[in-house]
Amino acid sequence: MNFTDLLTSFRAKGLDLADLVWLSGAHTIGISHCNSFTERLYNFTGRGGPGDADPSLDAEYAANLRRTKCTTPTDNTTIVEMDPGSFLTFDTSYYRGLLKRRGLFQSDAALITDAAARADVESVAKGPSEVFFQVFARSMVRMGMIEVKTGGEGEIRRHCAVVNS
Repeated sequence: MNFTDLLTSFRAKGLDLADLVWLSGAHTIGISHCNSFTERLYNFTGRGGPGDADPSLDAEYAANLRRTKCTTPTDNTTIVEMDPGSFLTFDTSYYRGLLKRRGLFQSDAALITDAAARADVESVAKGPSEVFFQVFARSMVRMGMIEVKTGGEGEIRRHCAVVNS
């Protein structure tokens, strides 16, 4: 998705630009498999090959991913840190990475293509972590109120991966 598509999707759920920027910060923790983003490394325009990388991705970062992680366009088993160096820590380094054009996903890169979103990214990257923690929490609460099922409409699962019998 490009920025416009992302924001439209968020607005359709009652969320706004700030929510998009803050909730994307969840990418500061966790991992992804290469097949979730190898198109950005090998086949961005459809021509194919390492010369067909997403130009919005830092060239050095892309080359390193191709050399050390996603060594083929069809790799679907290798895992990559979404926020290299701090993928186990909930912090603001994800945003500093975005400003260096090192967002792993195209949706990450899209955040700095819009002036208002980029300003929010720059603000959180330079600001105290506590502010990010507060606005992230606020946006999580807002997201948690989307399409809440009540009464007999839903269920609390005994095991999250299995519908109750």
